[in-house]
Amino acid sequence: MPDRTIVVDHIKFSYEGLFNMAELHKLIGEFFYNRHWDFNEQLNEELITPEGKQIQIVYAPWKNAGNYYKIKAKVKLIAANVKDVEVEHDNQVLRLNQGLIRMTFDGYVFFDRKGLFITSPFYWFIAVLFNKYFFKKHYEKFERWIEHDMDELIYKIKNFLNTYKYYYQT
Repeated sequence: MPDRTIVVDHIKFSYEGLFNMAELHKLIGEFFYNRHWDFNEQLNEELITPEGKQIQIVYAPWKNAGNYYKIKAKVKLIAANVKDVEVEHDNQVLRLNQGLIRMTFDGYVFFDRKGLFITSPFYWFIAVLFNKYFFKKHYEKFERWIEHDMDELIYKIKNFLNTYKYYYQT
């Protein structure tokens, strides 16, 4: 199994109010598609209760960054008490959702994505030496890459939910 380093560790975001769940799902998918990530949805679960829908979605996109590295993101979305509501805006009736959204963002950099250097202790030792001393700049580049993409995704989601401008004022 390749070595994994956590770069973005459990950045949390929550929002309560009106939103469009289908558009939010589309926004996240398009974000990774436009950046040429391979997209995987590990979990998509919906439970209908008397309080409303309980939705849990786990996205796990990844990108092969060269022959040796792989970067991977994990976005966990939990929507609780989601109810369908109709809102009138500019003499049009909009069908939206209302509820609580909690999101968690993680980002990883994988070394030796194919697992070639774990076949013997000697190869593993050589891989550790190369990672620490020779490939450090490559690792830092991929570390910045996953940090930037996660920050931009969070910014786009906050902008979509129209909460970013109020975030620092509370």
